[in-house]
Amino acid sequence: MKNNILIAYYSWSGNTRNIARRIERETGGRLFEIEPAQPYTTDYRAAVAQAKKEIEAVFRPELQSMPNITSYTIAFIGTPIWWHTMAPPVATFIERFDLNGKTVVPFHTHGGGGVGSFEEDIAKMCPDATVTKASAHTTAEDLKPRRRLLPG
Repeated sequence: MKNNILIAYYSWSGNTRNIARRIERETGGRLFEIEPAQPYTTDYRAAVAQAKKEIEAVFRPELQSMPNITSYTIAFIGTPIWWHTMAPPVATFIERFDLNGKTVVPFHTHGGGGVGSFEEDIAKMCPDATVTKASAHTTAEDLKPRRRLLPG
């Protein structure tokens, strides 16, 4: 395992977790799940309403834990796109994780609404880091299992 790569992600439905695991396999980095101290409801409509309120209020939820950051030079940071930006737990993580001098590789999932302002938002939150373009993204549709067609 490469001890200089951290793959930090928040996943509400599991889609972002799937991408994080793919990145882990490809890079050998260490996975870290960003978990809010108070988990979001599993009810989709209620979670959407809560997310909208939190993003509009620039709310930063408390997190269950933070990783020790001293050995990481590269941080993959993953989020679902909520209301055109990152989920609030990811914003909390970015604000509390010292990314100065590190390379930040953002990745995201979305249900088809696009990346929104996520790329600009993460770059603004990491002014003293090298932030790459969000390159590892997918939609929920991309994660559905594909049926393999066998010759008849």
